[in-house]
Amino acid sequence: MVSRFASPRVEEAHMQENTDPGHGGVRRSLTRVAAVLAASSVGIAVGIASGIATPATAASAAAATAGGDVTRGPCQYTRTPDEPAARPMPLPPDPRRTPDRGHVDVVLVTSQGLLPLRLDRAQAPCTVQSFVHLVRHRFYDRTSCHRLTAYPTLSVLQCGDPSGTGEGGPGYRYRDELPTGLPPAPTDPTGERRVYARGVLAMANAGPDTNGSQFFMVYANSALRPNYTIFGTVGRIGLHTLDRIAAGGVVPTPENPAPVDGPPATRADIIVACVWR
Repeated sequence: MVSRFASPRVEEAHMQENTDPGHGGVRRSLTRVAAVLAASSVGIAVGIASGIATPATAASAAAATAGGDVTRGPCQYTRTPDEPAARPMPLPPDPRRTPDRGHVDVVLVTSQGLLPLRLDRAQAPCTVQSFVHLVRHRFYDRTSCHRLTAYPTLSVLQCGDPSGTGEGGPGYRYRDELPTGLPPAPTDPTGERRVYARGVLAMANAGPDTNGSQFFMVYANSALRPNYTIFGTVGRIGLHTLDRIAAGGVVPTPENPAPVDGPPATRADIIVACVWR
């Protein structure tokens, strides 16, 4: 949501307190990544050709109300008929007690390398629940990260829109789970903006409580109002991948030969997204 999921472009930046989780298990999982890719390639191709990510699960169907527009649990995932899904997608499971302990490890296998992510259920339980749901339904497979910013106060890579336009989403929205206790951004004399640190994983949005599928990863400390849900971190290997993408800059245009906001010149495609645990 950059125009719709306006996220990072929103203003000029934000951040969190820590970043580098390491994710040593990712290296040990490279063989598993290859196996997942091999096992998934046929299914992914069929799913993309038919326009269907994966069929709705019984749990997802049971989570919705009789009308099917809002889930019954505390997360209240709500369909957005005026903003249909970029790919058909059921509403996420929404149990009475949303899991709010522990971590979930996700790996995005991209055309530029691995992006291991560690999701924090305690920090943003509804966001993690939705993100894992989208990964398991292959919503992010065969998509491009459509936006790179290189402002002095905003350095992020934004992904999560199968349409590649910055306008697409999963066909539902849910509430914010905003961070607290972030340090003030030293570049902001008003004190309104906070530091979203290198390695932060956060949701893009188009205003309050409009989270969907688009997310951004911070590759250099950024300064934003704390209006974006932080739900995890990028591992060390992923930071190297982000640096490689950021080093390529933004695609130039005839009007602007050196832009700081737009599609990354080093194309970054998510080939497949996998939940490890």
